[in-house]
Amino acid sequence: MKMFQESITVQSEGLHPTFHDITAQVKDILARSGIQNGILTIYSHHTTCSVMVQECSHDKTYFGPEYLQQDLCNLMEKLIPTCRVQNQYMHPGPEHIKFGEAAGDPGPWASLNTDAHLRSCLFGRSETIQVENGALDLGEFGFTYFIDWDQVRARTRVVKVTVIGE
Repeated sequence: MKMFQESITVQSEGLHPTFHDITAQVKDILARSGIQNGILTIYSHHTTCSVMVQECSHDKTYFGPEYLQQDLCNLMEKLIPTCRVQNQYMHPGPEHIKFGEAAGDPGPWASLNTDAHLRSCLFGRSETIQVENGALDLGEFGFTYFIDWDQVRARTRVVKVTVIGE
């Protein structure tokens, strides 16, 4: 049994959820691993981000997201509205604001991302994909996406990829 790990760095845009098609990078990591059969896990340690396997919509809105991604954002806006004002959600409370400022947040507004935390809870922060004969078993139309739900500000994010197998 062999294990191989690498990371992918992406840059979110802020002001809206950012979707990153990381399929090509994940396939490159799998190829470098040399593993032919096993599993590959894509993971985010960021609590406001998600990983998903979904179809590529190909068509894009004028602002950049694929149609399916925009449909997903529209649905999420109905289920979990974007945090726009202080006290819209219970989180963050005063203790968390103090914690964030001590950790280097640029201001209390930086913690107004409760919607991103809740969306991440629904979608999850990882995906595990079968590896068969050196290829990802994504199905006929599957792509891998890293989603930064946090709209408060642009940030550099890290996606962890682990391959285990033979």
